[in-house]
Amino acid sequence: MSDVRDWNAKVIEEFRANEGRVGGPFQGAPILLLHTTGARTGNERVNPMMYLDLDGRRYVFDSKGGSDVDPDWYRNLVAHPEVEVEVDTETYPATATPISGLDRDRIYAEQARRFPGFAEYRQKTSRVIPVVELARRS
Repeated sequence: MSDVRDWNAKVIEEFRANEGRVGGPFQGAPILLLHTTGARTGNERVNPMMYLDLDGRRYVFDSKGGSDVDPDWYRNLVAHPEVEVEVDTETYPATATPISGLDRDRIYAEQARRFPGFAEYRQKTSRVIPVVELARRS
């Protein structure tokens, strides 16, 4: 687990040092930092992830590389849907809402079209990979 935390910490540092841009596997991809509140601990957690802007809305994906279990950040935002989003040089409050049904399928299909790794993640797991809308709060 510490390997993932160390990797995330390096990506977060690079993101903040380069106005939201990072290299490595995220080179050229739309990346944001999602701040959640720990479901059990109440502690703030920050996770880098790819996002999709579509039809004036912003989405993230609980792919976890095609794992059969949800990542901690997803359980956190289900328990505490009030989150913060860092994108480029901006940080804003948002409400996280899982999307279901045909809307979820359409949005995930678009992400997989743009970034084929997401199609591979879908093939690796039997679970339906959640799609979450991050709606800006005023």
